[in-house]
Amino acid sequence: MCAPVATAYWIAILNPDDRLAESASAAHHKLGETGLVTTEEILTEFLNAFCSKGSGFRHRACDMVLKTLSSPKIQLIEQSHDSFLQGLELYIRRRDKGYSLTDCISMATMRRLQIREALTADHHFRQEGFTILLGGSGGRKTARNAVE
Repeated sequence: MCAPVATAYWIAILNPDDRLAESASAAHHKLGETGLVTTEEILTEFLNAFCSKGSGFRHRACDMVLKTLSSPKIQLIEQSHDSFLQGLELYIRRRDKGYSLTDCISMATMRRLQIREALTADHHFRQEGFTILLGGSGGRKTARNAVE
């Protein structure tokens, strides 16, 4: 089994003051040796969340991404033109939703890999039929959540 990791999880693992930190930590310990899967787009969004939050957070975020890139326990799905187009297709079809393009790429990737659960609290994934594994109110991941 692989557990797909969304931006909210990475933010909560990095920042112990994040509203999802407790839930993310519990999920992290529960998963144990379960492999994780994430996309380069998610890592981009994660780094963007900390781009203006000071050198301390920025440094820790960069370290986390570098460790992720070299971890044998994490399957990294590379960005590609095809993944962009698949995400864009869902983004266009869901014009009535508040989905980000990164979310759409993640959802398309999860469908392609036949994964039904995600380490996120983002209610948009639930709207698309996925099970979200992080607690909280199902809110969006944002830099504001990340550092408040």
